[in-house]
Amino acid sequence: MLLRNTLCTLACAMALATPPALAGETVKVAPAGTYKTDPAHSTLQWSFDHFGLSRYFARFSGVEAKLEWNPSEPETSTLEVTIDPMSVRTDYPWPEIEDFDAKLATAPQFFAGQPISFVSKSIRITGEKTGKVDGMLTMRGQTKPAILDVSFNGSLAHHPLEKTAKLGFSASATILRSQWGFDFAIPVLGDEVRIDVETQMVPASFALGNPHGT
Repeated sequence: MLLRNTLCTLACAMALATPPALAGETVKVAPAGTYKTDPAHSTLQWSFDHFGLSRYFARFSGVEAKLEWNPSEPETSTLEVTIDPMSVRTDYPWPEIEDFDAKLATAPQFFAGQPISFVSKSIRITGEKTGKVDGMLTMRGQTKPAILDVSFNGSLAHHPLEKTAKLGFSASATILRSQWGFDFAIPVLGDEVRIDVETQMVPASFALGNPHGT
């Protein structure tokens, strides 16, 4: 009974504290325009098979995207993404022995210190909130076609906490790293790499770093 009462009290308090835009009001959608990555609410991780025992995961923290967004005709939107290879993060547990992140970022057999980018060429609508973004992925100085499967999660014309328009997307892609000359230890380390992205985007003019946004 005590637990039930506590949970009811907590639920009521949260309901009372919820801003109107989060409590069931009609939400207006974000307008067309130029949007950029909100790094506080975005992540890009990648993974591959590791000796057939598990998948190895890592991520990039330095990802910047520019989206020319047209909500009425999303297929006419355009996307440009740049990734800093030096921002690779593996959570290697023994950094005092080896700076494994730096090794991955700079070694010739890995990312070779070369900028990574993706530029859209076309967008195909596949469902009410899904699409495919065909583009060119540059990595290790080589540029090859790649396809992003994208889900549009929604938008807000005025985020109740951050006081700005926001867009939300999930995306994934599967590539063969050997096509970009990244053929270290294939096949014991998988050639097929899955990329997963979760991102929120804000207008290009919005000043990031608002301490009150969550």
